[in-house]
Amino acid sequence: MSVTEVIHTRRFPEPVAALKLIKPITWFPPMWAYLCGVVSSGASLSGQWVLVILGVILAGPIVCGMSQAANDWCDRHVDAINEPNRPIPSGRIPGRWGLWIALAMSALSLFVGWQLGPWGFGATVIGVLAAWAYSAEPVRLKRSGWWGPGLVGLSYESLPWFTGAAVLSAGAPRIEVVIVALLYGIGAHGIMTLNDFKALEGDRETGVNSLPVTLGPKRAAQVACLVMTVPQVVVASLLFIWDKPLHAIGVCVVLSLQFWAMTVMFKDPKAKAPWYNGTGVLLYISGMMVAAFALKGMS
Repeated sequence: MSVTEVIHTRRFPEPVAALKLIKPITWFPPMWAYLCGVVSSGASLSGQWVLVILGVILAGPIVCGMSQAANDWCDRHVDAINEPNRPIPSGRIPGRWGLWIALAMSALSLFVGWQLGPWGFGATVIGVLAAWAYSAEPVRLKRSGWWGPGLVGLSYESLPWFTGAAVLSAGAPRIEVVIVALLYGIGAHGIMTLNDFKALEGDRETGVNSLPVTLGPKRAAQVACLVMTVPQVVVASLLFIWDKPLHAIGVCVVLSLQFWAMTVMFKDPKAKAPWYNGTGVLLYISGMMVAAFALKGMS
């Protein structure tokens, strides 16, 4: 049975499938990045807790959830190969409900972003456009193993970090904040590359040129780890230069633990990539918060 036939077997989405469509497990990184922005701004939280809570919800359940729904809709034929039990190809999200959910959440994102002022709204507009540019034709940047993960990394880490700092400061963040947020977003390209390992077969069959497809699992894993490592080395170096040696050492410690996790993954990149995304990524984002506290002390 084709994907088109399957998704017309029901009239309404299953509630559990709708929740699975927006993938709560993916919300944490942008929510954490927004909090990093809040901390790095050095702004007082007194009277601003609404902006913190609203921004975290916007970054995670709303914008990130919307991007996941949009991606699943645009990837329904790929998922029919890789993961036929996903909500859309399995028929639990029938008809065009996947598209309608993504569009409704795009509108909700803009409405909530408007409540965060001009900086928050502008960042939300960029986030929504980036989500659709990644997944939807004719742009569909996910076809590229370089542009796709790069866009997602910046959207997951740099953009919410910048947003949190700008909203709490009610203005453009300090240049140091922008630099560190950008570096961690660039490094997240490697995280997104490792995430592509689970879709290797379907990507190959449908013309998505992810790095695991074009380079093979071993080389793609090596490139991903290099891309994650270099920005963290730069961040640690900058923290030393900015007279934050203890924070710099903290970043180096979590990076050294990532090196251990990388050696484990290199033994079987395709099988161990999901494990690394649960282990190495936790260490990566821990370093983000260490850097955020260093920036707070510079405000």
